[in-house]
Amino acid sequence: MGEADKGLQLLRGKPLVGWVADSIAPQAEEVLISANRNLERYRELGFAVLPDSMPDFPGPLAGLQRALESAKHPLWLSVPCDTPFLPPDLVERLRAALLSGDAELAVAAAGGRLQRVICLGYGHLRTSLDEFIARGGRRVGEWQDGLRLMAVPFEDELIFSNINTPEDLAAAEKRLNF
Repeated sequence: MGEADKGLQLLRGKPLVGWVADSIAPQAEEVLISANRNLERYRELGFAVLPDSMPDFPGPLAGLQRALESAKHPLWLSVPCDTPFLPPDLVERLRAALLSGDAELAVAAAGGRLQRVICLGYGHLRTSLDEFIARGGRRVGEWQDGLRLMAVPFEDELIFSNINTPEDLAAAEKRLNF
């Protein structure tokens, strides 16, 4: 999307982050939005907006770290702002998988690959995340690979479609027309 704020790109007149928030809010007791610019526009959605604590916007783990500083619940969910087609049972399925095994983190999977940023974990992972970031770690997968992770399969790959380009946005518009 170039320099455009991806979360605020419009899909059918609603920002991408609005699609995500509308999907997640009925599934969670608390919604926190990680954003580093256009904070007032994000606040218009009615949820807490948290800028990174770290300078230079080092990536999604910095946003997760900031959210875990503020989260009030023992479980947390992470989803990116550019996935407008998340399923209404996402939290339920990730939670069931997490609680059924010896995992610390449940990660959505579709089409034979992990959707690393779409995950549900325990609050105690904040310590691990803080240590990983303090060592200079920035990649979600590298941090997750050090955890007891459970992949949770979803059949429909399209529910995790990322909107990364204007072409992706146009394809999402077409998908909504069906």
